[in-house]
Amino acid sequence: MLNFCVYAPAPIKIIYYCATNRKIMQALDNYDKKLLRLLQENNRLTSEELSQLVNLSQSAIQRRISRLRNDKIIEADVSIISPAAAGIGITCIVDLVLHEGSSKSIEKFKDSLAKCTEVAQCYYVTGIYDFVLIVNTRDMPHFEAFSKKHLMDNPNLKHFYTHVVMDKVKVGFGVTI
Repeated sequence: MLNFCVYAPAPIKIIYYCATNRKIMQALDNYDKKLLRLLQENNRLTSEELSQLVNLSQSAIQRRISRLRNDKIIEADVSIISPAAAGIGITCIVDLVLHEGSSKSIEKFKDSLAKCTEVAQCYYVTGIYDFVLIVNTRDMPHFEAFSKKHLMDNPNLKHFYTHVVMDKVKVGFGVTI
């Protein structure tokens, strides 16, 4: 089966469908989109401030935010911590290739990576690599210890390549709406 998504424009709303014709995102009107853009920039805006910026009543804003949360369009409200304040000195991008690509071994590997506190992000990808990780550590000795424990000692890992980040040119957590 093909694994792709299609953008289907419709009057005043956007609907996303996958190849399985399963709707994966609820229709968003212009008010929802503006509200989501504002909340991605600053989720501490009050209902009063949002109502003025979106041009809806406070109760309408609260209902929309509640619906967006219930529909899992807003997945979380979080605070982004400074890596330096948390003692993170090094960020690495790690490309991984597994020996075996069976679904059981892939799920086992996913589970092991999900438990690693140093792994900030983990992607199971297409292409020459099986996984791409974003790893945050205090320093290079900490990264070496992480590599030995979670990568080198893993019998299903064929090889890995590490890219040490010299400068974070752009780090974004928002989604284009």
